[in-house]
Amino acid sequence: MMYEQKLKNMGLKIPDPPKPVAAYVPVVSIDGLIYTSGQIPIVDGILIYKGKVGIDLTEEEAYEGAKVCCLNCLSAIKGQIETLDDIEKVIKVIGYVNSAPGFTNQSKVINGASDLLGEVFGDVGEHARVVVGVCELPANAAVELEMIVKIKE
Repeated sequence: MMYEQKLKNMGLKIPDPPKPVAAYVPVVSIDGLIYTSGQIPIVDGILIYKGKVGIDLTEEEAYEGAKVCCLNCLSAIKGQIETLDDIEKVIKVIGYVNSAPGFTNQSKVINGASDLLGEVFGDVGEHARVVVGVCELPANAAVELEMIVKIKE
């Protein structure tokens, strides 16, 4: 099944490619690899998951925020390629969680992105991952995500 159709069947859609909010580009493509800049949970220009996980948001809400970040990463990637079917492999996901003191379930939060990638891409979506709890994120976002993918030749 085509990946974009699979997303549609799940009731999800790839948003328009994100516009940078500072001095950077959304993606860099080199030697068949695409690296995304960090994406935060913005929908239609609005940051929808903000604050510290464990105080302002629940782990479950932040998990949903990680899914939004993942869709925004896929959008940035799609801005460089014709179709998501051109993705050969999701290589790595790096997730950041705006964490309240004592909150230690960052991995469960970023599972929102990893689970989505697995559901959409199957084996192609299996990836290495880093998850970090941080004391602040830009615009008080609850989560931020970046990805590295390999594109088919």
